[in-house]
Amino acid sequence: MSRWMEACLNEELPPTTELEEGLRNGVYLAKLGNFFSPKVVSVKKIYDKEQTRYKATGLHFRHTDNVIQWLNAMAEIGLPKIFYPETTDIYDRKNMPRCIYCIHALSLYLFKLGLAPQIQDLYGKVDFTEEEISNMRLELEKYGIQMPAFSKIGGILANELSVDEAALHAAVIAINEAIDHRVPSDTLMAMKNPNAMLINLDDQLESTYQDTLYRAKQDKMENARNRIASENSERERDVYEELLTQAEIQGNINKVNTHAAISKIDLALAQGDALALYEALTTPALGLRGLLQENYDWYFKQFLSDRQRKQEASLTGPLQKEELQLGVDAANRAAQQYQQRLAAVARINSAIRMGDAEKTVAEMMNPEAQLPEVYAFAADLYQRELATLQQQSPQGNLTHPELSVAIEMLSSVALINRALDSGDVNTVWKQLSSPVTGLTNVEDENSQRYIDDLMKLKAQTHAEGNEFITWNDIQSCVDRVNIVVHEEHERILAIGLINEALDEGDTKKTIQALQIPAAKLEGVAPKVAQHYQDTLLRAKREKAQDTRDETAVLWLDEIQDGIHRANKDTEESRRFSLGILAINEAVDRGDVSQTLSALRSPDVGLYGVTPECAGTYQRELLEVKRRKMSAGGNDSEWVKHWVRGGYHYYHNLRTKEGEWDEPAEFVQNDTQLSREEIQSTISGVTAAYNREQLWLANENLIMKLQACCRGYLVRQEFNSRMNFFKKQVPAITCIQSQWRGYKQRKAYQIRLDYLRAQKDQVVKIQSMTRMYQARKRYRDRLQYFRNHINEVIKIQAFIRANKAREDYKTLINAENPPMAVVRKFVHLLDQSDQDFQEELELMKLREEVVTLIRSNQQLENDLNLMDIKIGLLVKNKITLQDVVSHSKKLTKKNKEQLSDMMMLNKQRGGLKALSKEKREKLEAYQHLFYLLQTNPTYLAKLIFQMPQNKSTKFMDSVIFTLYNYASNQREEYLLLRLFQTALQEEIKSKVDQIQEIVTGNPTVIKMVVSFNRGARGQNALRQILAPVVKEIIEDKSLNIKTDPVDIYKSWVNQMESQTGEASKLPYDVTPEQALSHEEVRTRLDASIRNMRTVTDKFLSAIISSVDKIPYGMRFIAKVLKDSLHEKFPDAGEDELLKIVGNLLYYRYMNPAIVAPDAFDIIDLSAGGQLTTDQRRNLGSIAKMLQHAASNKMFMGDNAHLSIINEYLSQSYQKFRRFFQAACDVPELQDKFNIDEYSDLVTLTKPVIYISIGEIINTHTLLLDHQDAIAPEHNDPIHELLDDLGEVPTIESLIGEGSGSVNDPNREMLAKTEVSLTLTNKFDVPGDGNAEMDARTILLNTKRLIVDVIRFQPGETLTEILETPATSEQEAEHQRAMQKRAIRDAKTPDKMKKSVSVKEDGNLNLQEKKDKIKIGLKKLTELGTVNAKNKYQELINDIAKDIRNQRRYRQRRKAELVKLQQTYSALNSKATFYGEQVDYYKSYIKTCLDNLASKGKVSKKPREMKGKNSKKIALKYTAARLHEKGVLLEIEDLQGNQFKNVIFEISPTDEVGDFEVKAKFMGVQMETFMLHYQDLLQLQYEGVAVMKLFDRAKVNVNLLIFLLNKKFYGK
Repeated sequence: MSRWMEACLNEELPPTTELEEGLRNGVYLAKLGNFFSPKVVSVKKIYDKEQTRYKATGLHFRHTDNVIQWLNAMAEIGLPKIFYPETTDIYDRKNMPRCIYCIHALSLYLFKLGLAPQIQDLYGKVDFTEEEISNMRLELEKYGIQMPAFSKIGGILANELSVDEAALHAAVIAINEAIDHRVPSDTLMAMKNPNAMLINLDDQLESTYQDTLYRAKQDKMENARNRIASENSERERDVYEELLTQAEIQGNINKVNTHAAISKIDLALAQGDALALYEALTTPALGLRGLLQENYDWYFKQFLSDRQRKQEASLTGPLQKEELQLGVDAANRAAQQYQQRLAAVARINSAIRMGDAEKTVAEMMNPEAQLPEVYAFAADLYQRELATLQQQSPQGNLTHPELSVAIEMLSSVALINRALDSGDVNTVWKQLSSPVTGLTNVEDENSQRYIDDLMKLKAQTHAEGNEFITWNDIQSCVDRVNIVVHEEHERILAIGLINEALDEGDTKKTIQALQIPAAKLEGVAPKVAQHYQDTLLRAKREKAQDTRDETAVLWLDEIQDGIHRANKDTEESRRFSLGILAINEAVDRGDVSQTLSALRSPDVGLYGVTPECAGTYQRELLEVKRRKMSAGGNDSEWVKHWVRGGYHYYHNLRTKEGEWDEPAEFVQNDTQLSREEIQSTISGVTAAYNREQLWLANENLIMKLQACCRGYLVRQEFNSRMNFFKKQVPAITCIQSQWRGYKQRKAYQIRLDYLRAQKDQVVKIQSMTRMYQARKRYRDRLQYFRNHINEVIKIQAFIRANKAREDYKTLINAENPPMAVVRKFVHLLDQSDQDFQEELELMKLREEVVTLIRSNQQLENDLNLMDIKIGLLVKNKITLQDVVSHSKKLTKKNKEQLSDMMMLNKQRGGLKALSKEKREKLEAYQHLFYLLQTNPTYLAKLIFQMPQNKSTKFMDSVIFTLYNYASNQREEYLLLRLFQTALQEEIKSKVDQIQEIVTGNPTVIKMVVSFNRGARGQNALRQILAPVVKEIIEDKSLNIKTDPVDIYKSWVNQMESQTGEASKLPYDVTPEQALSHEEVRTRLDASIRNMRTVTDKFLSAIISSVDKIPYGMRFIAKVLKDSLHEKFPDAGEDELLKIVGNLLYYRYMNPAIVAPDAFDIIDLSAGGQLTTDQRRNLGSIAKMLQHAASNKMFMGDNAHLSIINEYLSQSYQKFRRFFQAACDVPELQDKFNIDEYSDLVTLTKPVIYISIGEIINTHTLLLDHQDAIAPEHNDPIHELLDDLGEVPTIESLIGEGSGSVNDPNREMLAKTEVSLTLTNKFDVPGDGNAEMDARTILLNTKRLIVDVIRFQPGETLTEILETPATSEQEAEHQRAMQKRAIRDAKTPDKMKKSVSVKEDGNLNLQEKKDKIKIGLKKLTELGTVNAKNKYQELINDIAKDIRNQRRYRQRRKAELVKLQQTYSALNSKATFYGEQVDYYKSYIKTCLDNLASKGKVSKKPREMKGKNSKKIALKYTAARLHEKGVLLEIEDLQGNQFKNVIFEISPTDEVGDFEVKAKFMGVQMETFMLHYQDLLQLQYEGVAVMKLFDRAKVNVNLLIFLLNKKFYGK
């Protein structure tokens, strides 16, 4: 069977042993249905075609659709329904053999129809293992299924035919006998028997029929013999086990006919006979669909092509039936497309003749025309050019090939025009170089030139008022550019020849090269050839020198510049020569004025010519010329001038012409004055004249100059003298010092002689002076101290404090602090009055906070229930009386709840009653809850033993109560230990993949988040998020919408609501269609910008708030990260941080952003709520932050937001650093400084406040699961549960109540609270004779040592114990103990110490020493202390206690502040709830008032007064509503029938409800209740279309508009 299905489906199926399971999803069955009936089962209808969903998540209910599709396909081809299985037989595997049986019957039936090959009988040919056979047997026995007899399928098929069964069977048996005789004619005759019901018999194929049927019967008989040999011989046999059935005979006939027809087709193709091919195709055995005689030529071409392709693919054999059907379909499509193309071409020619450009383009864009792409923006271009071509066509019509070529070229021209307008040079060149454009001589190297020229041409065309440049314009532009480029190449060759001529130095070649026409050089004169050669050669050498390239050549502009420069030099040299000649002639004539004029000529370029010296110039020049003439002249005609640039110019004096080439037999004229001689003469004359004028004009200046010179000489002489003195300074100083010394020594000697004469008086004066100075210094110092007495005290205090700090540092840091240091600070262990006051205040506040928390929780639950009841009232689900009743109950509870919570203490027979039995029960519960509180293992295991819904309730009601909602350091420490233990246990035992923490809903994570979002963590969230949330809420203009469809619908709704007319835009669009509108894209871009801006604010607030996050939240994040890393060591840092982010952001912060009102992030007045826009804005921001925290990009359905993916990646890096910082916290012990001894040294005992119901529930759960949470039989919890015994009733614990289960007060009694002072049964001794463990002995011994060392000094503990105390020390000790006793008497019971501690306080010092020695001996035996180091371990422990006492006081102060803040916040919350209660009361009062006044005052618009007044109803025909745009369509009703439909809209008694009645041709059809509030909700949600009566589609916006106008006067 599987091989037959694989042959049909052309794909591999699962192994035989897995095939049944693989058939359950129906995919293979649906594909099989598509194989034999594609019209019924299309590929698109197959659900989960690739089985991706099935492989991922298993079976889905939609997989049954595949089975139904298969059944429908079998019904289509006529398979008898006796073979059909039920859907559940396959999907639920109730009877899979029936499915396999059906497939066998189907295969035979398809074989009979010629649609599929025959299934092979593999009996005895396939070996199954014993295990496979056993599994199948068990499966059949499991469902009680009997395998059908597959061999009888042929007979059953025959029986299902509505004919004479006996005649049919007789005919079939006769055919089988004829087959055995192997006479083809007899066999054919038997098959022609009408009773055999065989069709499509061909006499020419009788031999083939005989051979094929004989082989088929032999195969069937062999299989039958194999089966008989292996089965029970007594089994009843079927005649058709060895005979061929009618279906098998017909199937083989069809197979033979098919092979024959295929052979005919192959022969017709080989002979090229199209008509013979068509006749072969119509053979009934082939069953080809869609054959059309007029397409026989198309079939012939198609099959020739198919056969050639098959041969090229190295596939042998003729075309098969499936390939023939595909070829027929392809040929039909080609013929149809050809006819459509002819019609489309005719319409295009008609449109071109009409001159309608838009219609022409529309027809060309019709897919039936099969033309290249057409661009609507170039409609005029197509029309103009195609009209021209049409007029030039001989037939006056354009054929399809002509149109294709023309449109290809014109489309390319249109693209070139558009690209030129936009400046897209790449597209321009792509189209120019495309062969489609049809341009000739397009050269790649000229691309930029073409584009530049086209740009200019386009601009010129626009200026002339034309929109497009044509193909001819483009081709002309290309040709023009090619010509210009060709000319440039020719010019480059000419430039090369010029450079070569210059290098050769041949003037003739140079002038010839310069005169080449291609060079297009201007001003080339042959007579200047030599100067061209010199000028250009010099320019080339200079260029080579500048560029340091000896091979440098001159370019065209440099050559042209050299020619211009040479021509200019020639002209200037000619004028220069004429100017020199004019000077010589003027000098010869002796005309002074003419000489001066010639000298001042600019052509000559003489300088320094002064008019005043004109006569002198004439005389001097004439003198020079005479000297030259006196030497004798040669009368030569030529003069050589040295001109600018260093060149020589030869000038003819006779012809007055010049040249650059030296004349033949050149001789320089020796009588002519040269320029140098003339300039020298002028310079000499002018200099002499200027000098004379200078002296005359500066006579006074000369006198001043002389005076300055004389002064300079005098100063120089003075300075010379001063320099001499300066050089002799040492000598001068020596002379002066000697003189002064002599005078001083003389005066000193005289004074010394006087004092020696008055010696006694001098001594007396000196002593008096010294005494006065000493006294003055002392008084000044004393006065200084008095003036700075405060500073002196500070210094002394600083010194003492410094000494104390040093001692305290020693106490803290020293490994073994000395006894003296410990004695100084041992007084810190005493409890002062302030300590007691703070402890009392702490206990009181803790009790009030816990009570308020529970009260607010209960009140919040009741308010939520009130919300639901009011909502039901609005929907008319409950009566108003129910709401009023709950309101009264709520008000009463709000007032009395706090006083009722602690009523148990006033009961006479309750848990705290004064009886031994009640006292033992109380102590047992105190011991139990202490053990649960301090050992987190029990509760951690208990959480996972319960279902998740019960564990959540247990967590909220018991666990947080047990830890007093972590109201102090100890309880927070213990609660976090519980969270840590439970989380580690959950990850270890329940998490198999790291992503389960994110995708699942871990119980511990929920507990942590719930706790930290409660009263303690709420303030942190408020500090972090409140400012930014408030800013977003107050921004009324902010409107973030990122869904294109929502933006589109909002836009359409806005237009319709403003205009009151139906929009022409469709209502239901895809995101892609919505984004096709510019307005939608603009609004989306604005929303994205706004969203990114506000998201930045939230992100900044979050990442800067690491220190504000509660320590418990950060610690659990660290535990989560470390535990996951330990279980999944291969997980990367990023993967772990994403999971931490899921906890810190998604679970902890994200809900507070989405619903800030629900988490008290913002304050709202009673009844106030956020608008939908505000919630959507916050939701969009939260979504952005969620993607950033998890590094998840926008793609798929959100691909339109991919523009901000880069921003998300940047934000993730910020989040990543934030998560790393959040996990960096100290361990619990380091944070809280708590260890196993902390409870033994604390002043007060832990107290919890718990309800009676919670005690009973906890007791019940522990009894139910005690073996799971404590497998060891010696576990302490078993002993405590044995002490408690059976679970008590509520009444027995409280001491009152009826005891009835149905007692209405039972629920209230269960909520009664008690306070339990927790004690440890196992660590604290019951009395003085009880055996004490090491910890208790150590504690008592340390307490006694502290009392002793305070009053008796000593260096070591041993020394103190051995030294007897003095009477003064005993007296001081006795006074201290009396003060302690007085203080203890005032201490509340919850803070009192144990009896043994009180007894120790009555001992004297010596007795305490004796008890210390006993304790030390026991501790030494236990190995706790060592006598060799003089019991230094105990001193170290006392030092540690001193340090812990200080830290405890600091924590207590911080805890007081925190509890006061929490208490204030809880009071505010209670006030808010009170306001909500008042708001609800006001609402209910209004409802009651309305109820009382109902029926007295009409509240309907347009409603007349009176009890029986009619309400006005509106009647519209469907056609009228359709015209207004309100009605869009009515299913199954034509538009011309709308006039026969009437809609009647009438208001009901309920405000806002309308009754809509539909009538067709006056007959009442249906009634629909229309709720105005629902319409508004649909409009707000952006739903534009709704259905009435499940048939009529209406426009929501326009229906609201109609109701407002007609009923509400809006």
